[in-house]
Amino acid sequence: MWCFRLLPAFVLLALGVIFPPVASADNTASLAGFGGMTINGLDSQRPSLGGTLTVDLVPELQIVGEVGRIGNVLPSRAGTLFSLGQTGLRASAFYGEGGVRLIAAPRSSVTPYGEATAGFARLDVSSDRLGALGNLATTLLVGYTGRTMPVASVGGGVLLRGGPVLLDFGYRYKQLFADDIVQSVLGLGQPLRAHELRAGVGVRF
Repeated sequence: MWCFRLLPAFVLLALGVIFPPVASADNTASLAGFGGMTINGLDSQRPSLGGTLTVDLVPELQIVGEVGRIGNVLPSRAGTLFSLGQTGLRASAFYGEGGVRLIAAPRSSVTPYGEATAGFARLDVSSDRLGALGNLATTLLVGYTGRTMPVASVGGGVLLRGGPVLLDFGYRYKQLFADDIVQSVLGLGQPLRAHELRAGVGVRF
């Protein structure tokens, strides 16, 4: 997991920039990019990436906008069975969301946070082992039932802030609200979802 190999570098950067211990109150917005890994089940680790924009309403509450790609949205049971069956089936999604973030210690350089967002996602399904006909059938199924669907997320993490620099380490749970047919075929009756660990870096302005 490449993002976790970079963790020591992020920590060293944080230690170098977070002085003084109280975060500046002049910054009311931030823009950050992040990378992460989905950890849904057996052979389900897939990279995720995206960007987040936040704007302060009050010091303890921010508006959040986020776009990105979820590397894997297969639930653990489906992902495990597809993996054991050597299908090579993959399901990812591009998404855009908006919501709110609660900041526990707005005037501190190190603060936990929690957030909830919702929006829309576009599902992408493929396989490198089903062949052209298998991929065509999968594409037709998803296209017939609809690739675009609502998505909702909850999560939290820790922000490290110093001057204009922002570091973000967190977790997100994302769930897609797919058509019943897609959920039955791809999720084996379970919702399409992702457990995501992420790390990000950004600027405050």
